[in-house]
Amino acid sequence: MIFDYVVIGAGFAGSVIAERIANTLNKKVLIIEKRNHIGGNCFDYYDKNGILVHKYGPHIFHTQMKHVWNYISQFTEWYTYTHYVLGYIDNKYVPIPFNLNTLEQLLPKEKADYLKEKLIQNFSENVKIPILELRKTDDKDLQVLADFIYQKVFLNYTRKQWGMEPEELDSSVTARVPVYISRDNRYFQDKYQGMPKNGYTNLFERMLSNKNIEIMLETDFKDIIKINYDKKKIYFNKNEFKGKLIYTGEIDAFFEYKFGKLPYRSLKFNFETKNKDYFQEVGTINYPNDYKFTRITEFKHLTGQKNVKTTIIKEYPQKYNKDKDIPYYPIPQRENLELYEKYRKEAENYKNVFFVGRLAEYQYYNMDIVIDKSLQIFKEKIANE
Repeated sequence: MIFDYVVIGAGFAGSVIAERIANTLNKKVLIIEKRNHIGGNCFDYYDKNGILVHKYGPHIFHTQMKHVWNYISQFTEWYTYTHYVLGYIDNKYVPIPFNLNTLEQLLPKEKADYLKEKLIQNFSENVKIPILELRKTDDKDLQVLADFIYQKVFLNYTRKQWGMEPEELDSSVTARVPVYISRDNRYFQDKYQGMPKNGYTNLFERMLSNKNIEIMLETDFKDIIKINYDKKKIYFNKNEFKGKLIYTGEIDAFFEYKFGKLPYRSLKFNFETKNKDYFQEVGTINYPNDYKFTRITEFKHLTGQKNVKTTIIKEYPQKYNKDKDIPYYPIPQRENLELYEKYRKEAENYKNVFFVGRLAEYQYYNMDIVIDKSLQIFKEKIANE
């Protein structure tokens, strides 16, 4: 078969663009995926007890973007799910992100009421304040509160998650888990939230169900694609490829690490089956200060399944070894972003290659952002060519 487009990677970035090309342009698309399944890190499956689990950690879909919700809803029905997270702090399970309810549960009432009023006076209600910003306030009482939250909630969790101090990371990392001056215990406040009713894998199967799409699993793209870095040309099966290549993998790997390797953080997962209806009160519980794992997620909360048993997953952050680990998180530090910028500029020389997604752009993107960016690239760079 002659292909008009080749997509590297079968996660959201590659699959969305492949679906758009196949269904709206009626063009032939080849997807090359090195794993043995589609769906990327969103891949889910039913374990031996019939419980739907996420192989690469929990993925809860949420977005403020109506067009993203409408697009993805073409391929799935939804189980209405609101994500709640607790943190195990001082032998108590308290709401995360840290909010006014958390404040009242961890501090004596008189002190909590006093600090609550100060927070509202200084920042107003229903706003999220990054912990590092709260620590810079001039108010001495709020400084003490900020240090308390920093020590109890953020410091050790960040050390476990990233293997470094919070101040060593870009502020975008700490901004992801702010102090929320509100009584809203939901982990996400986005308008659209839910879980694919039949799972993410089923969603991807429906998305990619088109005669114009062929998928090659367990295939390293460099076994099929050859790149002439001097002439900036792409070869497919020894012939120059005149179509478009959509690349969603690690950008440094595409260029054979010519400027050096971009660092990532990886994860190890331990799945456990429990002979009880439920193991914990909510979907996810964070453990910032206790144990080596960062959090435990119980999938039945996420999916609404009924089963006499339950499955949990414990997450252990670890260093990334490119020969055996999955690169989950780009590490946002100045020197890493500078290194990425070299690759980004090099990528501009390849006019028929589009780099999209978390790994190709060295950015931590939520699922909805990846979908939105993929739809934009299709609309702006592919559909109107």
